[in-house]
Amino acid sequence: MKVCKFGGSSLADAGQVIKVCDIIASDSSRRIVVVSAPGKRFSDDIKVTDLLIACANKRLSGEDTKDALALIVERFAGMAADLNLDNKIVDEIAANLKTCVDADISDPERFMCGMKAAGEDNSARLVAAALSSRGIPASYLNPADGGLLLSEEHGNAQILPESYVNLAKIAEYDDITVFPGFFGYTKGGDIVTFPRGGSDITGAVLSAAVNAELYENFTDVDSVLCADPGIVDDPAPVAELTFREMRELSYAGFGVLHDEAIQPAVGAGIHICIRNTNNPSAPGTLVLPERKYKSGHIVGIASSAGFSTIYVRKYLLNREIGFGRRLLQIFEEEGVSYEHTPSGIDDMSVIVKANNLSVKQEECIITRIKDELKVDDVEIEHGLALIMIVGEGMHYSIGLTAKVVGALADRGVNIEMINQGSSEISIMFGVKEADRKSAVQAIYGAFFS
Repeated sequence: MKVCKFGGSSLADAGQVIKVCDIIASDSSRRIVVVSAPGKRFSDDIKVTDLLIACANKRLSGEDTKDALALIVERFAGMAADLNLDNKIVDEIAANLKTCVDADISDPERFMCGMKAAGEDNSARLVAAALSSRGIPASYLNPADGGLLLSEEHGNAQILPESYVNLAKIAEYDDITVFPGFFGYTKGGDIVTFPRGGSDITGAVLSAAVNAELYENFTDVDSVLCADPGIVDDPAPVAELTFREMRELSYAGFGVLHDEAIQPAVGAGIHICIRNTNNPSAPGTLVLPERKYKSGHIVGIASSAGFSTIYVRKYLLNREIGFGRRLLQIFEEEGVSYEHTPSGIDDMSVIVKANNLSVKQEECIITRIKDELKVDDVEIEHGLALIMIVGEGMHYSIGLTAKVVGALADRGVNIEMINQGSSEISIMFGVKEADRKSAVQAIYGAFFS
């Protein structure tokens, strides 16, 4: 049994849905299908999820939602018409969307989760109908009926352990199961969503629950590339990655697979194959527990902009027991998660995502650090980009950091921060956002050209 997940670009229009149906029909072991909401049909198009968010915001602000809702219904209706589906499915989708828009808004976060989930939910209804119209036995399954239980964290939910037991029964179903990604339910029956891009997580969870042979993640690229093609011209494809390498790269900016989708597969020992809906004959990239590698080789360079650094200096900081805990506790109490904490004997930096730090939170954190920790200096710097080089071959490899530093120096890029994980399969470099592309190009030239 294989679980296959199709992203938004794979379901953007009727033509793409036909490709998805062909892929499912071509392999009888593809028994469970996880779908995202329809994505962009062309560069200036709007994703269905974004249309739903806009509609939800209108409802929350007291504006009329008639036109916004009609736009979403028309999107699904147009796809259904092009697929020659019965009007019954359009009526079903329209009724569901109307129910979502008319839902209680006393809890805005809960309401927004319900609205966002409607994209995946109705995409699954549409795909199940498309498969059935071709004589392929397929059934839509709502996550509530499947037993996908999540924590009560709107927009950032996590899987509850009992979900795996509940979902295991899907392996026994006769029909192909079409399951909406991205959302599940709390024990109290409320819809909650994973972080954006969370359909990858749904696919991984289902793969682990049914002990699948393979988790196929279909997207719009033939394989994982070792660098961002928007930064590096024609970057090399990657045939194989380990779970650890893929998680590091996904976390640091690779958009092919959500970083939280790795763990469920790791725990169950299930291989992941990243493939292209538009070129299903391509072998794709395999994500495995282990692979063969050469010392000193890296598999990828990931980068991400939009970080801020809070720099704290205090003489004899290293002698002050509990300083780091108290510093991070301030961030916790102000509702700001941190990414990294490089430190020295008299200083410590806390790196956060800039979009997680409001002006009010920033002011409050700076004030509390000064007042509660009695530091000598505290300042914040915005506009930081993080660049990660990843590879199992980095383990115990001499001179690798020098190679990166030399490449950046030759390109005139100043390094703001270096941080290496204890696993030694990744090194992170902080640079100014303005130097991000130049830095990635320099590192790529040093290792791949």
